[in-house]
Amino acid sequence: MAGAASYGEVDWNQVDWDKARRTVRRLQRRIAKSVREGRWGKVKALQWLLTHSFSGKALAVKRITESRGKTTPGVDGEIWNTPGKRASGIKLLRRRGYQPKPLRRVFIPKANGKRRPLGIPTMRDRAMQALHLLALEPVAETTADPNSYGFRPYRASRDAAEQCHVSLSRMTSSEWVLDADIAGCFDNISKDWLIANIPMDTVVLRKWLNSGFVLNGQWFATVAGTPQGGVISPTLANMTLDGLEKMLSQHFSSTSRQYRKHKVHFVRYADDFIVTGVSIEILEEAKSLIKVFLHQRGLVLSEEKSKIVHIEEGFDFLGWNVRKYEGKLLIKPAKKNVQEFLRKVRAIIQSAQMAKQEEVITRLNPVIRGWANYHRNQVAKETFSKVHHLIWKRIWRWACRRHTNKSLKWVKKRYFARDHMRDWVFCAKVIDGKQGETLKRLINAADTPIRRHRKIRAKANPFDPTWDGYLAERQARTSSRNSKTIT
Repeated sequence: MAGAASYGEVDWNQVDWDKARRTVRRLQRRIAKSVREGRWGKVKALQWLLTHSFSGKALAVKRITESRGKTTPGVDGEIWNTPGKRASGIKLLRRRGYQPKPLRRVFIPKANGKRRPLGIPTMRDRAMQALHLLALEPVAETTADPNSYGFRPYRASRDAAEQCHVSLSRMTSSEWVLDADIAGCFDNISKDWLIANIPMDTVVLRKWLNSGFVLNGQWFATVAGTPQGGVISPTLANMTLDGLEKMLSQHFSSTSRQYRKHKVHFVRYADDFIVTGVSIEILEEAKSLIKVFLHQRGLVLSEEKSKIVHIEEGFDFLGWNVRKYEGKLLIKPAKKNVQEFLRKVRAIIQSAQMAKQEEVITRLNPVIRGWANYHRNQVAKETFSKVHHLIWKRIWRWACRRHTNKSLKWVKKRYFARDHMRDWVFCAKVIDGKQGETLKRLINAADTPIRRHRKIRAKANPFDPTWDGYLAERQARTSSRNSKTIT
């Protein structure tokens, strides 16, 4: 059933998922191999085979019905929340007669006070995007820039941070950095460029790009871009920017002597990237080349966010501050990131004036854990201690305001306890059916162990069998480390 066409009755609970994954994986590897060999006709034929297979369709529906947005409907208000609806969804993934519906436009706040537009497709359109992503991702991974780390399998922001360390930490490393940002990357990519250069079914791609969006009951046409919120949008944006690193490398590093002379390195995460150079003049030249590259794709650099800085002045990148102190490079949590985190914590505490302390701990712990685990690979121990102290002060104030007629000693005894050698631990006694009465504690960010991250190899490709052993070993090591983080 895993490789059969998607006709007839489908029983969702009887699908052989292991066989479906093996079938799709085998086709993806053949696609990647054909890309490496430059056989683009075969790539197209294999993509057609994958997007018309039952296995591909079933895995696409499985992905979008198990994701975080599985309960968020599009303009039609439908969600596939039952086995019957999911089985029916597989049968809807047909190219013939397919016409995507407009996106539901919503806005989410940004840290600078502005709002970021998101486009939410219908469940059927999400599944179609996930299906075609299965066929496009092997191409994207095989042709990607080596030092691109955003929205790619087995890669994360900590890999980008480690590459910054590799490029800037030595005494002989570049001292100047172009900290660049693209203005409205997702919303401004040229549709004509995408259709002409993205190796996928252009008929389906053109329909997605021209579907428009609905805001306040009114339909609006999309002039350019691939909207944030689509399953396939991050990969399309990555493929639009792929080639930047190669272009800079060819221009500045045609010989090893020039490479040592210019010290140009490139690190990108989604639409945020940096370029290192030995002087301001080199980076101004690189900036001009980047502007031409982006203009061909309908994009421009954000003059507000793009700047050339000295490494001793430092720059913020992906929530971290990268800076040299007396010749030593340190990557620390950025002040803006810490402030945004503390604002979130403060808002949670302020909204819980009448809540039980157990509920406050339940709401705060995932936020603290997630933030601390994000920064655990950098120089963050001092920041963790400061943040924990500030959270403790806010909790103490919250507890005192609840009991203005009680003494401070009474408040301490009511809300705080001694845990081994540590006093003033904010906790609550809870009744567990299996363990009886237990103590639920507020997480201390300072308890997070600092562990140096080992960057993924730049050329690693999950669709190339030669990298299977390396990626499996790396995944096992990462899982082992994650199990030792704060819980």
